[in-house]
Amino acid sequence: MAILKFSASALAAQIAHARACKTFLPNWNGPVDRPALILIVGNGVHLRSNGIDGTTTRIVATEQADPSFAFADGMNPFRDTDWMAQRRMAFRDLTGQFYTDILNDVQVLIDRGQGAIRLATDGHSIRVFVRRASDYLIGGTYEVPSGLGGTFRVILKDACDTFAIVHNCGNCEDFDAMQPYRVPLDALMEIDDRRAA
Repeated sequence: MAILKFSASALAAQIAHARACKTFLPNWNGPVDRPALILIVGNGVHLRSNGIDGTTTRIVATEQADPSFAFADGMNPFRDTDWMAQRRMAFRDLTGQFYTDILNDVQVLIDRGQGAIRLATDGHSIRVFVRRASDYLIGGTYEVPSGLGGTFRVILKDACDTFAIVHNCGNCEDFDAMQPYRVPLDALMEIDDRRAA
């Protein structure tokens, strides 16, 4: 999982542009009828409005990115000398454009006064990433997706800004006997008080 960090003011400009448009770039499934943000992985990594207003005819990443787009920190070809290495670390050889459904979530964070917006991506999905490692209690009890369709109850052993080390606790004996393992930090879910009682 990679964490991408964007300037909230740059994203606000892209959201305002998308909302001011009446026509939108199509996605792979066909026409789109609402504002959205598109993540472009190509000449840098940036988010842009999906709106078409007549000022640009470019639909996908071209040889020249537009400096007004919201570039991820460290992946701006106009400023960062090692942007290509940073892009490769986050996306390997994956390039292209990815329609996202994060516009409203990003707007909420901007309205709350966030100066930077962090997104988590695993190459296939893009999610707004609100929490930091310091937001979690080491030794605290959480739930994580099990991969079997349910959740495991876990104890948090350690955390960094992208991953957590957890140990199963309070499940069946076989699952609790597993060695500690790593999960994406945003997979940790607070246990509802009613379920914990």
